[in-house]
Amino acid sequence: MSVQLSPHAEEILSAYHEKLPILQKLAQKTYDQLNEVLRAQGVEINSIERRVKTEKSLRGKLEIKGGKYNTINDVTDLVGIRVITYYTDDVDKVAAIVKNLFKVDWENSVDKRKLHKLDSFGYNSLHYICHLKNEEGELKDIPFEIQMRTALQHVWSAIEHDIGYKGAVKLPPEFRRQFSRLAGMLELADDEFSRLRTIMSDYRRMLQGLVKSGQLDEVPLSKESFRNYLELQPFMRLNKRIAAVNQAELFPAPFMSYLPLLEDFGFETLGDVQRFVDDNSDDAYQLALSDLAVTDLDILSDTVGLQNLCFVHVVKNGGGIKELKRVYDKIYGTHDDNTSLAEKTLQQTGNILK
Repeated sequence: MSVQLSPHAEEILSAYHEKLPILQKLAQKTYDQLNEVLRAQGVEINSIERRVKTEKSLRGKLEIKGGKYNTINDVTDLVGIRVITYYTDDVDKVAAIVKNLFKVDWENSVDKRKLHKLDSFGYNSLHYICHLKNEEGELKDIPFEIQMRTALQHVWSAIEHDIGYKGAVKLPPEFRRQFSRLAGMLELADDEFSRLRTIMSDYRRMLQGLVKSGQLDEVPLSKESFRNYLELQPFMRLNKRIAAVNQAELFPAPFMSYLPLLEDFGFETLGDVQRFVDDNSDDAYQLALSDLAVTDLDILSDTVGLQNLCFVHVVKNGGGIKELKRVYDKIYGTHDDNTSLAEKTLQQTGNILK
C-alpha cells in the first residue's frame, strides 16, 4: 500500500509524466554518445545499460524524501547510465571519458570507492551526475546519472539486493560477518584481476622485445609468440626462391593452422622453429623445385615454404605416408585424397634426401 504523497511531491510526479518522452530521448542520446566514444577509444567493457526511472521507483523516492526536491530537475537520477567494466582500473578510464564528454556536477557526484566500508563492496561504484555539453533546447538542463563499476561489483550488488541484505530485516552479527568476508574476498579478486592483466601485458611486451632482438630461444612457442614471429617474415626468403622457379606471384594465406603441427613436432620455443627453418630450407626448396618443374603454376600461397619445410622435417625424422598424411590433414582438413598426396610427397622427398 503506497503512502499518500504531499501536494508538492504530486506536482513533481505530474512533471515526470509530462517529461517522460524527453527523458527517454535523453537516455538514448546519452547512451549513444558514450557508447560511441568508448568504442572509439578502445575501452573494453562488459556492458553499458540505460534506463529511465519508473513511476513506481520515483514515487518511492518521493515518499521518503520528497521535500528535498524543489523541481523535477532536482531529481538527478531520473535518467541513468551504467557502465560495467571487467577491471577496476578501467573504471577510471571510463570516468576520464565521461569527464571529457559531459559536464559533471561535482557537488552531487560521489566516488563510493573511497568510503572503505567493510561490507560495501557491491556499492563501490563511481557515480557522476552530468549534463550534456553545448546542448540547447529541451535536453539542456536535465541531469542524468552515470554509474561506473566492475562486473564483480555489479554481480555482488545484484546478489545483495536479491537476498535482501540491504533490506529492512536486520541480520544477526554472524550473517553480517559472512557478508563482510565474502565482500572482502571479491574485492581482493577484483584487484588481483587488474594486477594480473598488468603483469600479462608486461610479459607480452617483454616477449615482443625478445622476438625483435632475435633472442628466440627465450620465447616459448604459443599463439601470441608465433604471431610475433611471423612479423619477422621468417619464410619470405624461402618463398621468394620457390616463386622464382615459375616467376610465380605469392598471395597472402593464414599461417596459424601450422602452429599445431609445429607443436606436434616437439618445438617448445621460437628458437626451435628458427632452427627448423635454417636446417630444412635448402631441402624444402628442392622439394618445391621438383614439384613445380612439371607445372606452369604462376600463383602460390605464402605458406608454400612452410608447407615444404614440414614435409622435409617429417621425412628426415623417419616419418612415412601416415605421418605425411597427418600433415595434410592438419593443414587442409581430413580428406581421402590426402593419402595419395602423402605417397607422392614421400617419393619426391625421398629422392631429394638420398
